[in-house]
Amino acid sequence: MSGSAGQLNGQMGSRFAGRRQATGRAVGLLRRSGSMQQATFVELFFDLAVVFAFDRVVAGSLPGFLNEDPAQRWSNAGRTVLLLIAVMYLWTTTAYLTGRFEPHRPGTQVMLLLSTFAMMIMGTAVPGAFAGEGLVFAVVFVTVRVARPAVISLGLRSHRLRRLYWRVTAWLCLAGVFWVGGGVAVGAAQLVWWAVAAVVDLGSARLGWPAPGLGRHRNTIWQLAGHHLVDRNQQLLMIALGESILAVGISYSTHSHDLYKTAGLVIAFATTTLLWRVYFQKAGELLPKALDAAGDPAGWGRRVAFAHALMVLGIVTTAIGHEIVQHSHTQVTHPSWRATILGGPALFLVGRARLEHLVFARVSRRRIVGIALVAAAAPLMGRVSPLATATTAAAVLLLIALLDWRNAAGKPPEVPSPPG
Repeated sequence: MSGSAGQLNGQMGSRFAGRRQATGRAVGLLRRSGSMQQATFVELFFDLAVVFAFDRVVAGSLPGFLNEDPAQRWSNAGRTVLLLIAVMYLWTTTAYLTGRFEPHRPGTQVMLLLSTFAMMIMGTAVPGAFAGEGLVFAVVFVTVRVARPAVISLGLRSHRLRRLYWRVTAWLCLAGVFWVGGGVAVGAAQLVWWAVAAVVDLGSARLGWPAPGLGRHRNTIWQLAGHHLVDRNQQLLMIALGESILAVGISYSTHSHDLYKTAGLVIAFATTTLLWRVYFQKAGELLPKALDAAGDPAGWGRRVAFAHALMVLGIVTTAIGHEIVQHSHTQVTHPSWRATILGGPALFLVGRARLEHLVFARVSRRRIVGIALVAAAAPLMGRVSPLATATTAAAVLLLIALLDWRNAAGKPPEVPSPPG
């Protein structure tokens, strides 16, 4: 009896030791509290593919905006938004991956390299995503997004996070059905399939990937790697600003140009510079300190990420507007063009106002007035050229930048005071 009991205890002990060893290996994959918060070189390498994907979205949207049919121009705007959502969602989930898992681990770096390759292939498929190459875009997008949490689930073994990543995988598979379905659909049906897919993706993440009997997951990555994610979101915004210069510079240098297009190039650069200035004065500059002062870093971080997403969408939309200026041959600004040329800066200002509230628990009147001026100008721009419309948007941004400078002049540095 005593021999049998000893054998049983030995088996139980070995099982416990094996389970503990497996858990230890899983914990080794996770980011530690003392890990470096700066982006690694492999993350910056991934960002290069994001620049390419943004550039392809901007360039690929242009023919649709120049279409003679107004309905086609508006439809093209919807398609462009969906492609931007897909590119930004892959970037966001990749940033969260390196926020939770140690970026120096070989496994994490392999996933980043595969994500870089996927982003590059998606970028090559963007111009034809709604013209026969949608299946390539969708399959690559779905494959990399489903494969990553599935592999992570296996690597986590018995860790408590394993269930979360199985739930994420299940929701991504569901959204993937609609992405792939849209890839084989044509016309308006493709737009509907991919719109539903985007809703499933964003909605499931917002709800915490709920599952029967398991409830919802509360995202805590910002508590673990808040400064890393602040840095990454600011880098994404800088990528979008850089792409704006890249896009208009390529258009100007590869086509014959005249005084109109030269003026458009100058306005595009001035607008990009003003967007950069308005972002960093002062909320963007004080974002890391605001994170340290936030009472709920996880909730605060989620809202900061959303504000940056709005600003990035606004910047890329503004870049498309400047492409329209470079290629337009009319002296009128069509409604869809106005929505792009003026809507981009307006969307940026909405996101910037939200960021200001998250940093200082206030929204300055300058942001509200700027949004109101852009909205008020929209109906008046129908009878003027796209260049005049873009110049109007730049003038509003210049006014805000000057008022920001005047308001800060001679005053001591502000201290962040996040709401709550």
